[in-house]
Amino acid sequence: MLDRFRSGGGEPVAEPLPARPVRNRASIVEPEGLAAALNAVVDEHGPDGVGLRPALLATLQVALAEGRAEIERRFLERSGSGDAAVSEYAYLIDRIIRTVAGAIVERLYPIPNPTVGERFAIIAVGGYGRGELAPQSDLDLLFLLPYKRSPRIEQVVETMLYLLWDLGLKVGHAVRSVDESIRGAKADFTIRTGLLESRPLWGDRKLHDTLSRRFAKEVVSGTGPAFVEAKLAERDARHRRLGDSRYVLEPNIKEGKGGLRDLQTLFWIGKYLYRVGDVDGLVEKHVLTAEEAALFAKAQTFLITLRCHLHFLVGRPEERLTFDVQAEIGRRMGYTDHAGASGVERFMKHYFLIAKDVGNLTRIFCAALEAESRRRPRRGFAFLAAAAKTLDGFLLEGGRLDVTSHSQFRDRPVDMIRLFHLAQQRELDIHPNALKLVTRSLRLVGTRLRNDPEANQLFLEILTSRRDPEQALRRMNEAGVLGRFVPDFARVVAQMQYDMYHVFTVDEHTLFAIGILHRIDSGELADELPLSTREMQKVASRRALYVAVLLHDIAKGRGRDHSVLGAIVARKLGPRFGLTAEETETVVWLVRWHLLMSQVALKRDIEDDKTVHDFVEVVGSPERLRLLLVLTTADIRAVGPGRWNAWKGTLLSQLFHRSNELMSGAFAVDGRGQRVVAAQEAVRAALPDWPAADVDAFLAKGYPPYWLSLDTETQARHARLTRRADREQGPLTI
Repeated sequence: MLDRFRSGGGEPVAEPLPARPVRNRASIVEPEGLAAALNAVVDEHGPDGVGLRPALLATLQVALAEGRAEIERRFLERSGSGDAAVSEYAYLIDRIIRTVAGAIVERLYPIPNPTVGERFAIIAVGGYGRGELAPQSDLDLLFLLPYKRSPRIEQVVETMLYLLWDLGLKVGHAVRSVDESIRGAKADFTIRTGLLESRPLWGDRKLHDTLSRRFAKEVVSGTGPAFVEAKLAERDARHRRLGDSRYVLEPNIKEGKGGLRDLQTLFWIGKYLYRVGDVDGLVEKHVLTAEEAALFAKAQTFLITLRCHLHFLVGRPEERLTFDVQAEIGRRMGYTDHAGASGVERFMKHYFLIAKDVGNLTRIFCAALEAESRRRPRRGFAFLAAAAKTLDGFLLEGGRLDVTSHSQFRDRPVDMIRLFHLAQQRELDIHPNALKLVTRSLRLVGTRLRNDPEANQLFLEILTSRRDPEQALRRMNEAGVLGRFVPDFARVVAQMQYDMYHVFTVDEHTLFAIGILHRIDSGELADELPLSTREMQKVASRRALYVAVLLHDIAKGRGRDHSVLGAIVARKLGPRFGLTAEETETVVWLVRWHLLMSQVALKRDIEDDKTVHDFVEVVGSPERLRLLLVLTTADIRAVGPGRWNAWKGTLLSQLFHRSNELMSGAFAVDGRGQRVVAAQEAVRAALPDWPAADVDAFLAKGYPPYWLSLDTETQARHARLTRRADREQGPLTI
């Protein structure tokens, strides 16, 4: 029966092979049986019968549903083997496409002796071309022609696509000749990337062979640098679009930073430049070590398995790992509750560590690309470095710091800290080669280096520098140095905060908070945060404040009050970093009470004198009040977009002023009564088109806590609502 389903006059293509062998194929789909069933439908209804299309569709729906059910059953029985599942699903779709193509060509639009121009091939491209397909993935097909399309081929393609779409498959397609495909690949990197992983499914095999040969010769040859730049630029734009962080708590596991697309980008570049068929080929080319190739495979398997779980669970092409599915997927992947961490938190931490591994592989790979560019300068990478010179024990190459030798960190481990310090102080980038060596030398960051006074002095200078400490610390964290140098920080790297309030992992939130503190310190946020900016200039314990922000969440995920446990960590680390006893005590106090001001301001009645007295009794001094204000502001703003607003700022400001007044023993210049008047005048200014009598009537409605606890914009909106209610004499206005 299968012999009836040949390509139009050409030889059938060889069996398309998925990326990995598929066992017991017949239980997924039995090709001969499916072909026989479609033939029987055509025989019953005739090629032009009215009920033919619904009958063909019903037969295919049964085959697709049974195949999917079998793949899901196997997947769950294997406790989630994603590698096998994506190959099995690719095999299922292969068989359906081949059988449908044969039925349409031979039974619905037959032609006895097709000319060369009537022959065509169906090619899988992109991820499907790689022989991998997640349960809800799109699939991309190229209908490859020898010359221009004929009316018959257009009918065949249209009939086939409508059947596949009606099956619920998400099919992207193109109909091109070989010449058109080559021209398109030269002009469009997306087309070029798709053809890089192409696989013949059905039809004239010679067409695919011709395309592959011409693609390698006319498109790939000599264009490696341009392809690399395009793919890296595409990756960077994708990261920016999705927030440019791999540590968002609802990550996009395909397109997000550290996701599957990043791994695929590395492989595309490797395949394009080095002509390799798999990651092991990159080991043979000395791009990756065997251990790094194993890390690549581990990360890919984890992410593919996770994606399969997500698709099976939600039943749609969802790529975001949202809060509502994390717990169930964690359970399905075998993560259980342990002391101090729930199963879902352990699962998400593993995900973020995998995403971090992908970042490490990216740096190593980019270093190999740069080495390749130096070996073959005629190919001219855009980032080809200028002549190197020495700077404080490092090479300065094209505005980036590099190591002087492969043994530099082994000979002088403190240089692993000095590298980031020098890059920060001189505002230089770090060469991927140096970062690669850092990644491969992390075992050198041990007890001896942690207790080295020079290393700790350099680290403290990085943290408290006037030159963007967030960027320097982020580099250290990405490279794995920060967690090795401060092991307590390593415990919160990729630490999930499983609630609807936080947006980032603990380490990412901490780095954002340090960045916000730096911007307050430098005056960049003076318009948005005038009080914190003004008080920051009066702070006498600047170093202590920066260390406190670094450590304020250091003990999260340990099963007890992280403020109390964090204070214990701070007492240990302060002297190690080189802080004085007084500075250490300040850090300990700030970590212990870093939540106090927000809890009092946002949850207590701060117009109640006892509330303020109790707060002041804990704070004790104007200096600690300033420090706590700035730390609290940075902490709240770093939680995520939209978490800081004018209402919170107003309440913190009110608590600060009332506490300051109480500590000073007299009303401050901007005392309570004056602040009420100032708030009322601000509302008056916000209603310039109102008659004075109407404004006075609204101002008379309020009482002091109202004027001090809300921002001007909100109060002006209330004024408009109340006036409308008065005019309409309505009992309620919304």
